[in-house]
Amino acid sequence: MEKKKNELFTKDNYLWMGIGIAVILVGLLLMAGGKSETATAFNDNEIYSLRRITIAPILIIAGLMIEVYAIMKRPKA
Repeated sequence: MEKKKNELFTKDNYLWMGIGIAVILVGLLLMAGGKSETATAFNDNEIYSLRRITIAPILIIAGLMIEVYAIMKRPKA
């Protein structure tokens, strides 16, 4: 079976796109949560934790960079 030369993305590109989406989803899941027990209570430690303020945004940006790599990656000749 001949390989099409007009394909925009290859299987490898789609694999990297899936990895990037998974990393972005992990970052969003780490950022979610923080529900207070009462509507009038505000817990600084929950809202401004290291996980939500630092780790989650780094994962989201890393996932976006993986997506850019996946889109720009050229297929092997």
